[in-house]
Amino acid sequence: MSAGKVYIIPNIISDGTQEEVIPNQVRRAILDCDLFLVENIRTARRYISSLKLGLFIEDLKFELLDKNTSFEDCIDLLQPILEGKSAGIISESGCPGIADPGARLVHMAHQFGIECQPIVGPSSILLALMASGFNGQSFAFHGYLPIDKKERQQKIRALEKESKEKDQTQIFMDTPYRNEQLLGDILKVARKDTFLCVARDVTGQKEVVMTKSVIKWKLGEIALNKIPTIFLIYAN
Repeated sequence: MSAGKVYIIPNIISDGTQEEVIPNQVRRAILDCDLFLVENIRTARRYISSLKLGLFIEDLKFELLDKNTSFEDCIDLLQPILEGKSAGIISESGCPGIADPGARLVHMAHQFGIECQPIVGPSSILLALMASGFNGQSFAFHGYLPIDKKERQQKIRALEKESKEKDQTQIFMDTPYRNEQLLGDILKVARKDTFLCVARDVTGQKEVVMTKSVIKWKLGEIALNKIPTIFLIYAN
């Protein structure tokens, strides 16, 4: 018996945007799946239900694939696929494998010769980079910056230095309720001629993508509290 396939299925990144940002290929892939490996079962069930594919959500099989899933756990999750079933990986938000634990299972699937098919969908990281006007040839995503204020400011300085030395866009984020503190720290420690892009609620109704020098950011305000936001800096 030949192995099944792993579909890498994007999720929405802003509520109510399914019709605008999710292609039909996603819908076809979901219909072809025998099970789903997901970061959050409740979110995944709600997402699939919102696509109105005529599926009975209660009949679908879900297995958890999150940050606590080990490589050994991935081997167990791959067993049905090795037996010929097809599975879909769904992140809680955006594209699996990009700043997401789904990458671990995809890596393991390749070791068993399982086909892994990525499907186009929204990624706040890449969309923010596209809209920033910064270097798209060389960039790095650093995930969440340190929670401690002193360590966070040190990290911002280090990223700014790296950006200048490597001519590289530096991309990062934080938990939405810490957005305001992060923005404040960037404006406090970054050089005035460093450029900062703030990409708020990408694809959503409150979307704002704005690029300005730090000195110009200090002259205005933007409401970020509790709204998912990507930050990008570029020092040239």
